[in-house]
Amino acid sequence: MTSPTSLSVAEAVRRVRAGTLTATALAEAYLDRIAADEPRIRAFAWLDPALVRRQATAIDAGTKLGALAGIPFAIKDVIDTADQPSQYGSPIWAGWRPRSDAAAVAAARKAGAVIIGKTVTTEFATRHPGPTANPHNTAHTPGGSSSGSAAGVAAGFFPLAFGTQTSGSIIRPAAFCGVTGFKPSYGTLHRAGMKVMSESLDTIGVMARDVADCALAMAALTGLDHGDPTAKPGRAPRLALILEPAAADAAPETLALIDRAANSCRRAGAVVEAVRLPEVVLAGYAAHPAVMNGESAEALGWELAHARAQISPTLRDRMDEGRAQPAAALIAGRRAFAAARAAFPAAIEGYDAVLTASAPGEAPEGLGWTGDPAFNWLWTLLHGPCVTVPAGTGPKRLPLGLQIVGRIGEDRETLAWAEWVRQAVAG
Repeated sequence: MTSPTSLSVAEAVRRVRAGTLTATALAEAYLDRIAADEPRIRAFAWLDPALVRRQATAIDAGTKLGALAGIPFAIKDVIDTADQPSQYGSPIWAGWRPRSDAAAVAAARKAGAVIIGKTVTTEFATRHPGPTANPHNTAHTPGGSSSGSAAGVAAGFFPLAFGTQTSGSIIRPAAFCGVTGFKPSYGTLHRAGMKVMSESLDTIGVMARDVADCALAMAALTGLDHGDPTAKPGRAPRLALILEPAAADAAPETLALIDRAANSCRRAGAVVEAVRLPEVVLAGYAAHPAVMNGESAEALGWELAHARAQISPTLRDRMDEGRAQPAAALIAGRRAFAAARAAFPAAIEGYDAVLTASAPGEAPEGLGWTGDPAFNWLWTLLHGPCVTVPAGTGPKRLPLGLQIVGRIGEDRETLAWAEWVRQAVAG
């Protein structure tokens, strides 16, 4: 008998609503997967199977079944949950139990999701990694900072998970783990109840096995139509191929992947053309560290003042750098961001989306570093939607991803073009 863990989110919801699958049976199937492999992957910062079962039982006893009826949904542990600890990847907050759910978690519960647990994050979603390993090869990082969310989807522990992105913390780990990651337009998912680090950058998004599941989850969470990415569009896309400003960081396998993807898309009817970005957009990229570190140092003001010794040395150094820079540097960085965002639509005028890399290459070996976000900084600060889709493997047989980027507000379209690219490359 096929396990219900193999079902798409849409099909699992359909069966729960039809009464041919219970939320309890679905939860038990995922809990069995977790029990079998969690000691190897270590995706969870908190897991309470009894709590999962109580939630599933309540859904089965209910009369109103939402758009995510019975679907296990994992929560990155920088996002608050009222019934589970929120520890932010830091010993400072060990055992902390918020009184309320974050807005995004409340939306997931309202849609009928079962909150299956809290996933491992790097320290405050920034530097120091947790213990999570890549399911494809546990000697390699799963990426970060949304480490547990990406690894858990890849390992089959849950079909949906929240991630957050300040540099590349949704796109990069999803690519490293061979799953789909979606960073929506900035502010689409409300950040109330999230441990915000960078006011200008932090964005909540979702991870799933495929683009269709991401679109369904976003529609359920927001009430906005995110479309059916599997529906055939009336035409092939026009894609702007952009590797700058991080082209020099691309590994040979990534350069080969981009070349193969571009040719596959052209054979499928797309126009794919190299596009150079104007200096005003590149200046935003150069300002990313000043803004991220400056705002994060402000966000950790209490921790730096009262629990400095419990902050990892690496993060402490970065926060000291952020505090040491003049206030004018942060203001100038935010202005550079705004100028880059204003200039970007004209830079890709005539194109439907950007085709680029999700990461420099395969997941690095070791768990002490989550990888380079060079291919994510720019797209995060531009505030538009980004999708990574699996696109084969590299020389060590670890997953590679392709990133599709859109303009602010074009989330539905970007998801659809991402699925189009995925199919073109897979074909």
